[in-house]
Amino acid sequence: MRNRLVLFAVLCGSLWVASCNRSTQKRVVFVPKGRAHEFWQSVHAGAIAAMRENPGYEIIWNGPASETDYEGQIRIVDSAINQHVDAICLAPIDKKVLVEVVERAAAQNIPVVIFDSPVDTAKFTAQVATDNYAGGALAAVRMGQILNGKGKIAEVAVQPGSASTMAREQGFEDLLKKDYPGIKLVDKQYGMADFAQSLKVSENMLTATPDLNGMFASNESSSVGAVRALKNKSNVKLVGFDASPQLIEALKSGVVDSLVVQDPFEMGYKSMVAAVTKLKGGTPERIQNITPTLVTPENMMTAPIQKKINPDLDKYLK
Repeated sequence: MRNRLVLFAVLCGSLWVASCNRSTQKRVVFVPKGRAHEFWQSVHAGAIAAMRENPGYEIIWNGPASETDYEGQIRIVDSAINQHVDAICLAPIDKKVLVEVVERAAAQNIPVVIFDSPVDTAKFTAQVATDNYAGGALAAVRMGQILNGKGKIAEVAVQPGSASTMAREQGFEDLLKKDYPGIKLVDKQYGMADFAQSLKVSENMLTATPDLNGMFASNESSSVGAVRALKNKSNVKLVGFDASPQLIEALKSGVVDSLVVQDPFEMGYKSMVAAVTKLKGGTPERIQNITPTLVTPENMMTAPIQKKINPDLDKYLK
């Protein structure tokens, strides 16, 4: 009987210790727009890098399979709120549709860090994102230069309601109209954040305008779709957005003229730091913009560019 009591006490003690260990771990849920693109993997790696610098915090990573599935994203955030997690880092698929769930989290005193793409509410702790409008303008300057200020171009856009890519497209169109009136945007179609759909709309625009001189694609999926459509059309200059192994190879081979790249690793890192700062009682910088960079065949092998386009993901994700 005595032995059983001792064993019972040991088991209870072990469970108590495990429970204490769990209670000391602050849970930060990261909800990206999707899981398929390397961009989100880089964000995840950056968040883990920040987590490793801050013992006592854990990351729960969960995003919808498709970047158009805003209902799935809402369910993930709702679940996190219902589990009373300590903080949420969210990349809203739609700037309006996600407002309600962000405000619900804030009402329950769960700090929300918005990353990658803004949301139409002020009820967030911090926002970490690329200066997307500037990125689009950067692409327009490049297009103006390589076409010598004249020609016909098409745009492979992403999807309506996605604030980050809409800002890129607006920045591109505004600067082109202002500084390069000789370049005409003759077509713009949405790839819906899908590789196959982006390929389809790229092919449609190339067929509709056989004398096209250039194309702008405003994210990874739209850029990959455009690359696939342009494999045998060296006369069309493509300025893309984002980086992935396939896009870097296309840049090396000349299918892509240049890429405007973000720093998703830094985005994930800063988002996690903002969440930790808030949970420690501090006040993180509310709006944190990350400057985009133009990558060309001439600068792609330099150390600063390699750090952005070729992060060591295995170091953090495996």
